[in-house]
This record gives sequence, C-alpha cells and structure tokens, in this order.
Amino acid sequence: MAANSEVEGVAASAAGRRDPAVRAAVEQGLVGGGDGAEPLVCLLDVAGIRASAAALTGAFAAALAPGTPVLHAFAVKAAPLVPVLRLLADAGLGCEVASPGELALARAAGVPADRTVLDSPAKTPAELREALALGIAVNADNPQELARLDGLVGRAATPPAAPIGLRINPQTGAGAIDALSTATATSKFGIALRDPGARAWLVRAYLDRPWLTRLHIHSGSQGVPLALIAEGVRELHALAEEINATAGRRQVDTLDIGGGLPVNFASDEETPTFARYVAALREAVPALFDGSYGLVTEFGRSLLAKHGLVLARVEYTKTSGSRPIALTHAGVQVATRTAYAPAAWPVRILPYDAKGAPKTDDPVAQDIAGPACFAGDLLATARELPRLAPGDLIGVPDTGAYFFTAHYGYNSLPRPAVHGFTVTESGEVTFRLVRPAQEVSAIVAEAGGDLRDALL
Repeated sequence: MAANSEVEGVAASAAGRRDPAVRAAVEQGLVGGGDGAEPLVCLLDVAGIRASAAALTGAFAAALAPGTPVLHAFAVKAAPLVPVLRLLADAGLGCEVASPGELALARAAGVPADRTVLDSPAKTPAELREALALGIAVNADNPQELARLDGLVGRAATPPAAPIGLRINPQTGAGAIDALSTATATSKFGIALRDPGARAWLVRAYLDRPWLTRLHIHSGSQGVPLALIAEGVRELHALAEEINATAGRRQVDTLDIGGGLPVNFASDEETPTFARYVAALREAVPALFDGSYGLVTEFGRSLLAKHGLVLARVEYTKTSGSRPIALTHAGVQVATRTAYAPAAWPVRILPYDAKGAPKTDDPVAQDIAGPACFAGDLLATARELPRLAPGDLIGVPDTGAYFFTAHYGYNSLPRPAVHGFTVTESGEVTFRLVRPAQEVSAIVAEAGGDLRDALL
C-alpha cells in the first residue's frame, strides 16, 4: 500500500507541475496565438527527469552489495538532446550510444569515455577504432564483428583500455510489440544463445580472448513484461558463470543488462517503477546483486517519457461524416509511431483553452489530426474530449522519449522548439531553451539548397 501511495504522490506532483507550465508557456509567448508565439512547442519537466534518475540509481543502490561497480548509461536514442544528456550526467548517469552521431552528442555533453557504452549491430571499422582509442566500452554484436576486433586488438602493443564484451540474444520470446522485441528466435541483435552450437562457441570465444570481460543483453522494451526481461538477465548471468567456471578465473567481470523498462501511457502513474524492476530481478537472479559482477544498465524511455509534453495550437475545426475533427500542428513529425501504429502507441490528449487553462466541458467524440498530408496523420480517433475550437491547445503527455526528441521530417515540417521548465513552490515557472525551433532556411540547406544546379 505504501509503494502505491508513493507512486501516486509522484504522479500527482508531476501533474501538478504540468498545468502551471502550460499556462506559463502561453503567458510567456512560447506557444499559442499571440504575436511571435509558435503553434507548436515541446516541454521537458526538469524536476521529473531528476526524480526518475534518482529513482533508478536509488533502486539499484539499495539492492546491490556495497562497493559493487554500477554504471547507469542513458540510451541516447531515446532523447538525443545535449542539454538532456548533460542534466542526466549531473544526476550521475552515463550514456549508451549506437552511432557516431550519438557518440558526438554524448561527448558534447561532457560525458567521459569511461561512462560511455557503444552498442550497434553495424559498427564500422572507424567506429571501433575510435571507441578503442578513447577507452569507450564496446559490446560486439556478432562473430564477424568479433573477428574485426581481433584484428584491431591483435595489432595493439598492450591490451585495450576499453572494456569489450559480446551481446547475446537469449531467445526468450517476444513482447506485445513485435517491432520492438529484441529477444525473439530470429532477432537481428546479438548472438543467438539457443542456436545449435552457439553456447559452446561463446565459451570458446572468451577462453581464446582474455580481453573479453563483459557480457551484454537487451531483452526489454515497451510491451515486454518484467518476468520476460528478468528471464533474459538470468540467462546472461548463467552464461557468465559458465564462462568463468570453464576459464578457472573471473574473466567476465561486468554484466550489461540493457534497459527497456516499459512505460505506462494510460495515465500519469509511473509504473512499473525501477524498484519493482529490481525486485523482479532479485527474485529471478538473486546472485546478480551479490557483488560478483559489476553492472551496466541502458534505460531510455522509462527515464524521459513521462516528463515530456507536446503543446499544439488547434488551427481549424471541421466535421466529416458528422465527426468533429480538430486540425492541429502536432502529428507524425512529433509522434511518428502513433501515426503509423496507433494501436501500439496510443497517446493521451489533454485539452486546454487559448489561455492555457484546462477545458472541462462535456466530452464529444472527435478526431485529433496533425498537419501532414496523409490521412493517417492522427493522434487520436473518436476521442471523447471537450469540444475543441480554433485557438485552443492540445497537450500530449508522456512524449519525452522517442516522440518530439526524434523528429520525423515529413512534408519538411520544421523541428519544434524544446524548452525545459522548472516550477517553484510558489508556482513560478521558468523556461530554458533546450533546442531552438528549426528555421525554414535550415530545411532548405539540409535539402541541398546550396547545390541547386548540381544535377543540371
């Protein structure tokens, strides 16, 4: 009961910050219908982000044996914004990167190499060389990548400073969203542990390479239940024990257990919590917490999603087939997965009037449409909401990860501005620019505007 009360309290405080932030965004001219106000803006709750980071680090610290090395590496793909990475670094987190661009963002945020992990199923030789030179941890995806590392490490005069491991696919099964399930029998990620001969090959690979000191897994994601995530981690721990027993030494010293804690998109409640995740791991793999292995985690969505809000102006309203439609400035460009897979990625819609006050009129079934030129650009269909009018605003919560942070350039729609906000006890709201709105001139430049005669 106490745990539920704690979760409800966190949700209430986050919701309590949201409405003042919406009102202040209108009053301060960040969004709305006033002169200079944007029709679309995105907000990040700084206090909420810090609270999630503290919940993560605290949950593991309470369970791990004293002195156990642990790195919580934020999955940069979830929110590739330098000020966000800097904020998380200040809260004690590192970065998990999966491309040269993400690595550049982490470095721009000042994240040290020894707090950075490189994962990707298609690393180039240049990426591997850079990681090894910088001392960034590398998780190799497959035997061919390991052979490539053999060549790079074999030519080095001394063992690599960068920790190196292999990613395994435990083949424990899919969650509710096939496209995000990474531990299926035929997943593209990692070395399939249950394929014939794979386990013996993995043990031999470690015995032949004393510099392989880590094992990596990422079996969680949205739609994957905690028990299935924990099963994958149990398989990882068992393999590490087998390798070390066969080697007769503690060769594998660190387990990277990935991330993928699901997020509740149905309400403000933050569930499952990191504490509940740790409890599931302790039940399935109690030895994981006895200090035998250092740990790395790679959470993304669960740290940021609940702390992002899209705010968009209703430009027009109309009816079609007797159904009301609100045409807004938020659609596929900020909620790509919702537009293309609405059943898997439904979002809540919060209605506000033109002054940023919540609307509480009687609900009417209506569609919430975006600005893009295709029929499926919808955030919600037949959603029961107070009837929206031109100049009103819609808020789309839970969008702090993989939504507006990873813009989709359909129709050359510009990237919206992102602002972080804080709310004082007295209710004063302060905004800080995280990413400026994209200028039309930048869109032209990215589209080869300086090269217009190149094909003549």
